[in-house]
Amino acid sequence: MVNWIESLVNVDRINMDALPRLTADQTAERLGVKLETLYAYVARGRLSRERTADGSTFDPLEVERFAASRRRRPGAAARSEGSPLMVIETGFALIDDGELSYRGRPVDELATEPFETVAHWALTGEWDPEARLAPAADLEPARAAGAALPAAAGDRDRQLVAVTALAAADPLRASLDPSVVATAGERLVAGMVEVLPLRSASAGPGTGPRASRASLVERLYARLASTPPDDADLALLNAALVLLLDHDIAVSTLAARAAASARATPYGVVIAGLGALDSPLHGNASRAAHRLLARVAAGENAARVVSDSVLTTHGPVPGFGQPLYPAGDPRARILLRMLAESGRHAEVVDAADSVAGVMRDRTGAHPNVDLALAAVTLACGMADDAGEVVFATARTVGWLVHALDEYGRAPLRLRPVGRYTGP
Repeated sequence: MVNWIESLVNVDRINMDALPRLTADQTAERLGVKLETLYAYVARGRLSRERTADGSTFDPLEVERFAASRRRRPGAAARSEGSPLMVIETGFALIDDGELSYRGRPVDELATEPFETVAHWALTGEWDPEARLAPAADLEPARAAGAALPAAAGDRDRQLVAVTALAAADPLRASLDPSVVATAGERLVAGMVEVLPLRSASAGPGTGPRASRASLVERLYARLASTPPDDADLALLNAALVLLLDHDIAVSTLAARAAASARATPYGVVIAGLGALDSPLHGNASRAAHRLLARVAAGENAARVVSDSVLTTHGPVPGFGQPLYPAGDPRARILLRMLAESGRHAEVVDAADSVAGVMRDRTGAHPNVDLALAAVTLACGMADDAGEVVFATARTVGWLVHALDEYGRAPLRLRPVGRYTGP
């Protein structure tokens, strides 16, 4: 079949209607990739498909052109060690047809499950409804490292230095055994929460027996908000953590996987991910969206606030657009729906609706997870950087899931080929 297609591609004049379309399996076989990778190409707009009752079909000529574009030029490999970075296969998160799933389970179902259960399942493959992420016994060095930071330091800064302190205290920090990595990951995520200062004694569990019984979501909420939550608020934060756990090969995930490819420790992998996450175009994007929504919720005109944001950033309006979801980010849809259903935060819901209406009428752009995360943190009375902490806490699990995958592959495989352009 492949030789027949290749011969047709080389014919100047062909009857396009005579070419049968390829099934998804045939297309994946032609490209030498898994079905997950094929659908990743579709999600990125690199291949188009038609959906029928029998499944997806692909244009054979388009597939052949795409296959040709992926072929390496003769002699290119001799220029440098390493291999060109094209597609990284992943067995956890899949984006297909505008929906996100983890190991085949839709995230809209997982969003209502306890974050600790989902995190434990992600790291170990075991589904345990009673799973709890507990920190290491001695957190004082990590807390002391955070306390020594300048007054201008934020909670993300405290989490970053805490990872180094927690690594130094772990005698098995260099072990790449999957069970050791999974245990280290659970302790690390819990430690990243525990090192943050409590906002208020009334906000929730802090230390002592009550704290040990509290879920990680309760403990995190107590460090991000100064008022106690109700069940709906905890459900919102829990869903945000689940929905942010992993998302294809984002830039921070690429950094984490590259570190794992070089056999960095799990702690080193997380530090690499945190470095890439610290960006207004990635992990910090919810901060600007939080400020935008706060102005509208306070009574300012939504169109004027959107206009001001464009003048300030000279770029896209924060909280809108996601190239992997042309029809809208499902994570934003889930969180904004839950926020509206809670019934307690009408002013924030109205603000998000107003801004979304302006953007829909003017550009057709849809809210992304950054706007939804900003709406959740604003509704819960959290600071404008709280979304960054939620993002970092959740995605740490995802980075370690990718690290576990990468540790099982050839080392240093993620070294791309450099092309010299100097004198």
